[in-house]
Amino acid sequence: MVPATVNTVPLEQALGYQFRDRSLLILALTHPSLAHEAGVGPLQQHNQRLEFLGDAVLQLVITGELYQKFPVFGEGPLTQARAQMVNRTSLAGQGRRLQLGEHLILSRGEETTGGRTRASTLADAFEAVIGALFLDAGYETTAGVILRLFRDEFGELVELPNLINPKGELQEFLQAKSPEPPHYEQISVTGPDHVRQFECAVYHGTTELGRGLGRSKKLAESAAAIEALRRLKEAAQKAPVPATVG
Repeated sequence: MVPATVNTVPLEQALGYQFRDRSLLILALTHPSLAHEAGVGPLQQHNQRLEFLGDAVLQLVITGELYQKFPVFGEGPLTQARAQMVNRTSLAGQGRRLQLGEHLILSRGEETTGGRTRASTLADAFEAVIGALFLDAGYETTAGVILRLFRDEFGELVELPNLINPKGELQEFLQAKSPEPPHYEQISVTGPDHVRQFECAVYHGTTELGRGLGRSKKLAESAAAIEALRRLKEAAQKAPVPATVG
């Protein structure tokens, strides 16, 4: 059975938010295994619906933050960066930092098989807590909590999370045909000091492969590499397939 009294105060302190309706937070901590425990019955509510909601809220908040902070990057790099930030490993890490395992309400079987430390359980519970927070506090407050928690792992997001290495990928792509590495040149720097805009180009030999913009030279070079990869891959797809003999 769900305990009649659950002390949620330490978790609320870790979140930096005090719930108006603590039953939402308790539901977020209630593992589905409890519904199968003898004497509880199938009507026992658990956190899967809140997990579903929290997943959507997390995706929206992180998507919005990446969209606003990295106007130079297209859908591909932003999607991959988001995938790194909200994958199961990352979410389980968030659960551990909040010490969710100590607060989970589990069946006896789940308890004895290590449910409090299981990564999938912690990730699911973290999403459920976000769902509960959204219902209790609304979008703006929830977004603030999410970004504060993720800032501890990913910093202030001054650079796109490095799920991919476009410069390394471009070099590998080119080395399949030539040992000469690409090189980068800064084309321009515009704007005042606090909002500088760099433009860089990437070359292979004397051929310009792509250009990119960024708030630092490093970001502009990465954007140029991404543009070069896009062009090269499009050209490769359009190239005629050699006819086979025989």
